Amino acid sequence: MTDEEIRQAVAADVAAVKSVTDAAYRHYIERIGVVPQPMERDHAANVAAGQVFVTGEPVNGLVVVEARADHLYLDNIAVHPDAQGTGVGGRLLRFVDAHARALGLSEVRLYTNAMMWENQKIYPKYGYEVLERRVDGPYDRIHYRKRLD
Repeated sequence: MTDEEIRQAVAADVAAVKSVTDAAYRHYIERIGVVPQPMERDHAANVAAGQVFVTGEPVNGLVVVEARADHLYLDNIAVHPDAQGTGVGGRLLRFVDAHARALGLSEVRLYTNAMMWENQKIYPKYGYEVLERRVDGPYDRIHYRKRLD
């Protein structure tokens, strides 16, 4: 696999998925006052369900997606801090669009914590629009969607 390829994760990738996710989100704990949910996910179960796609050798980026009836839900996108700013995140977001289209879905949805303001600058650049802001328990979230043409 080259650094440009994106492939479905396998069981041997679970440790890397956890490591990249933790590295990408760890700095938010103090800012938002709780552990970000992607850090608490069951990575082995997500990989086993075929929902995780990775890139890099070693793995430096990933997405976790779930096909729903009318959209593809982007549960997590994580890029290792050492690879941030190198285009990995953009490639992963374009992959998500292509994956949704391949599944016959015309929309991608996601949310981000309102305190993760970096994300609020990124998603609109890739065609996402804000749907709503909603508090779910301890999480203040901004929900986005992207309609695919």
